[in-house]
Amino acid sequence: MYVCSCFGITEQQVRQHAETGACTPRQIAGACKAGTDCGSCVRKIQALLGRGACPRREALDPVVLTTTAATAATAAASVPAPTAAEAA
Repeated sequence: MYVCSCFGITEQQVRQHAETGACTPRQIAGACKAGTDCGSCVRKIQALLGRGACPRREALDPVVLTTTAATAATAAASVPAPTAAEAA
């Protein structure tokens, strides 16, 4: 069945893109242009993707997120607090 009649994208194609990592309507649009013309298929795409269809980012690469969070915390701690004269 066609999901996007503007570009001739089927449910099967949307599901294939989802299996390869497209988890949002915007990512589907980037993969096959579905949803970028009239927009009437965006809700259909959302329904096909469903809630919780994709793993959370933390589950994908926890090392990168931990490293990024640690780097941000270190950077924030190294910024000196404003003096009383600067704050006024």
